[in-house]
Amino acid sequence: MNREQMLMRLSAAQFAMWEMHVYLDTHADDQDAQALYLKYQKRFEKLEEEFESKFGPIRLGENNSDEWLKDPWPWDNQ
Repeated sequence: MNREQMLMRLSAAQFAMWEMHVYLDTHADDQDAQALYLKYQKRFEKLEEEFESKFGPIRLGENNSDEWLKDPWPWDNQ
């Protein structure tokens, strides 16, 4: 799987997780929704770990640098 495909999957998992989060704001007692949120969260974390092992850090933190800023931006590839 290439970088763009991995980012798309990460984005989809993060979106699903966020949607469940918003739903749970108004339906906090929905156990099925809570379980689904945790499922999406685990999936996102797994995908994030896989992405970072192949392509490096996805976000700036204490254990990485701003090297990702040196990568070409999408508009640089045209």
